[in-house]
Amino acid sequence: MPFHGKTRRIAYDGMMIAFAMIVSYLETLIPVYFGAPGIKPGFANFFIVLLLSQKRYPDAICVNLCRVLLTGFLFGNLFSVIYSLSGAVCSFIMMYVMFQIPWISIINISICGGIAHNIGQYVLASILLKGTDLQYYLPVLLLAGTLTGLVNGILTKTIRPYLMRNIEE
Repeated sequence: MPFHGKTRRIAYDGMMIAFAMIVSYLETLIPVYFGAPGIKPGFANFFIVLLLSQKRYPDAICVNLCRVLLTGFLFGNLFSVIYSLSGAVCSFIMMYVMFQIPWISIINISICGGIAHNIGQYVLASILLKGTDLQYYLPVLLLAGTLTGLVNGILTKTIRPYLMRNIEE
C-alpha cells in the first residue's frame, strides 16, 4: 500500500468522501432532464472506481456508504437514500468481483458497475411498486448505466496514473 501512516490514509479517504459529495451535490443542480426520471450522470462513482482500482476495498466501502448516506440525507430524502444504497451495493459487488479478474479493463469494470447500479435500483423499484409495469424502463436504465460507467471508466483510466504517482511521492 502506498500510504504511510494511518493519518494519511484517513485524510485521503476523507478527501474522497468530500469530493464525491461535492460531485453528487453538483449533479443535483444540473437542470438537464436526461429523458427519464431519476437518471443522473453518476460521476461521484468515479471515486469508488478509483479506490477499487487501487485495491483499497474497505476504504471504497466506507467512502461509498458515507457518500450515499450523507448526500442522500443532505440533498434528498429517505427514498433517495434507499434507492441509492440499493444501486451502490449492487455496483460495488459487481466491480469488486470484476477487479479480481486481471484481464478485464477498468473501463469495462466501470460500465458493468454502472449497469449493476441501475439494475439494483430497478429491482428495488419493482419490489416497492408491486403490480406496476416497469419493464419499459429497463432499457433506458441499462443505456444510462452503460454511458455513465463508460465516462467514469475513462476518467479513472486517465486520472489514476497521475494520482498514483503523487500518492507514492
